[in-house]
Amino acid sequence: MFRTAALALVAGTALATTALADGHGDHAMDIVDTAAANGNFTTLVAAVEAAGLVETLKGDGPFTVFAPTDEAFAALPEGTVEGLLEDTEALTGILTYHVVPGAVMAGDLTEGMTAATVNGAEVTFSLEGGATINGVNIVTTDIETSNGVIHVIDAVLMPPM
Repeated sequence: MFRTAALALVAGTALATTALADGHGDHAMDIVDTAAANGNFTTLVAAVEAAGLVETLKGDGPFTVFAPTDEAFAALPEGTVEGLLEDTEALTGILTYHVVPGAVMAGDLTEGMTAATVNGAEVTFSLEGGATINGVNIVTTDIETSNGVIHVIDAVLMPPM
């Protein structure tokens, strides 16, 4: 389950980046392939590969991935990404926290709505002043892929301890 969520997260990020480049997603590409083809999700793709979640995220889904960009990963404290790449359990927990089972489109979100992530913890959405997930900005929405939807976020979500 964790691997599925992490893969979904990576795939979602890839698709979101592609959508940003051309204004819409390529429904023929899965989350992982889309992310890998785009230059803004290299850290996410590397994390998905390190966590062993590629095959899961290439699965049928559907998955909703809240995909942090490379800039979002770069904003983490120095050494965080490198440390996570060496700690598969922690990395998987973080990646699966970015994935919600099913296809959740932006229009489905409501103020104060919560959703269970693949990692088991819940996230909360707000629409006041722009859509956010746990206070993190959702900057691009509804990037549809062959196995789900990606929403691009501007920070990495950290699950509760």
